[in-house]
Amino acid sequence: MRTAVYIDGFNFYYRAVRGTPYKWLDVKKVCQQLLRPEHQIVAIKYYTAPVSGKRDPGQPIRQQTYLRALRATIPELVVHNGHFLTHEISAPLAHPAPGKPPTVRVLKTEEKGSDVNLAVHMLNDAWLDAYDCAVIISNDSDLAEAMRLVREHHPAKKIGLIFPRPGGAAARYAHPSRELTQHAHFVKHLGPGVLAACQLPDLIPGTTIHKPAAW
Repeated sequence: MRTAVYIDGFNFYYRAVRGTPYKWLDVKKVCQQLLRPEHQIVAIKYYTAPVSGKRDPGQPIRQQTYLRALRATIPELVVHNGHFLTHEISAPLAHPAPGKPPTVRVLKTEEKGSDVNLAVHMLNDAWLDAYDCAVIISNDSDLAEAMRLVREHHPAKKIGLIFPRPGGAAARYAHPSRELTQHAHFVKHLGPGVLAACQLPDLIPGTTIHKPAAW
């Protein structure tokens, strides 16, 4: 079964690996651990955006080091970049002080493009017959319509959902999106145990790429 994997990088990062020692993750190994043996991984598409480093100057270096490690390790992997958009907005205060303005001006930074790119590529790849099964690693309900369209227009194709599940106490409150699961043929949970078992080597063989010291 030709299987294409679509990874929503920021949704995955903030739900599963932020604040953990598992950031140096071999995403292909994760798929091999969770999927059945008949899944032949023909493509892994990773959707992210370059971080700015305004708050942490080392963050862009760590991100690019990780992406270089993935490219050097996984020949099926392609990275698709979106971008960040920062703009000033008015936001209401939760507890405004008497006689003071009820709103405050704040800078809002949004990651743009990744979910749209993922959805469009998954749909286009279905029309191109580039896979028999599409596997999405995300819990972003905005992807539900693309999944529905694939199922409606390509009924022979399968759709899988890998749900990034946080560890610790937060795990009990984390559930896969209902909007996504209703269009998936199967759902797999990705928790800390699989993350721990699927780490890249500290030094990527055949390269000088090392795991960032902060990780």
